[in-house]
Amino acid sequence: MHEIGYVSRKKINLKGRDFLELQDFSAEEIWKILKTARILKKYRGKKQINKLRGKSVAMIFEKPSTRTRVSFEVAVEELGGRALYLSRNELQLGRGETIADTARVLSRYIHLIMARVYKYETLEELARYSSVPVVNGLSDINHPLQTLADLYTLWERFKRLRGLTIAWIGDGNNVCNSLLIGASKLGINVNIACPHGYEPHPKYLEWARMNASQSGSIIKLVNEPSEAVIDADAIVTDVFVSMGQEEEREKRMSIFYPRYQVNSELIAKAKHGVVFMHPLPAHRGEEVVDEVIDSSYSLVWDQAENRLHTSKALLYLLI
Repeated sequence: MHEIGYVSRKKINLKGRDFLELQDFSAEEIWKILKTARILKKYRGKKQINKLRGKSVAMIFEKPSTRTRVSFEVAVEELGGRALYLSRNELQLGRGETIADTARVLSRYIHLIMARVYKYETLEELARYSSVPVVNGLSDINHPLQTLADLYTLWERFKRLRGLTIAWIGDGNNVCNSLLIGASKLGINVNIACPHGYEPHPKYLEWARMNASQSGSIIKLVNEPSEAVIDADAIVTDVFVSMGQEEEREKRMSIFYPRYQVNSELIAKAKHGVVFMHPLPAHRGEEVVDEVIDSSYSLVWDQAENRLHTSKALLYLLI
């Protein structure tokens, strides 16, 4: 993998870093991850890369997942390492043994902790007491692993990122928060269409606007989906009712559906060549219709695949 040494003219070393917030990483460091992912994807199935030979990774899942678990576990194994899946029932963080003690103990056994948790504070405490890198596999306020895959997918499709425009339609949730940060760091414009009271987290909006002042991107917050998609290169959405919000389903559906559904009528209002993206799982017939998610302009399956390649890049660089 000598080629990886040439993905940036500037010497960038991410070894030993935690990956909790994209805001903690510079544009150059994010590009380093994306370019490493491109090389690892290129060599997949052609050359065995044993960067993690003799090393183990703990994967803590308080919340279940398909893409995060499978992509990360395969990523570890394809790099020659061993992945250990630890479910909520097997490892109840903060119940009995403290999060701090769990971090200290795991650090003596493994070389990296990836955790998918209910509360971001759990990740902060794991990182505070762990002597090995901690990776955010999802929390209540952000999902930076997903953003890496989204950025890579856009770059792969358009061959550039600076100057592109993303239209986010629907709930300003944890996925939206992280996408705001990644996009604003790399010069991508973001138009967010959401109902009042469902905007992205204020801290992430503040960070995004600060990043945009340096990168030249533009951040817009509107209520009407049709206004957000007019100049969009990519339309992105997510479920209206996330895991853990089931009790709010009736209220949320009355607010989001059908006004914020991505359908053919909304796609027709965007410019020619627009693509559709979704982090999955999708609730077909709610936030998106079949004819959009299954269309030729849908990139959702590329996004899902690229979770593997960007996770491999992160593991390659952090351990």
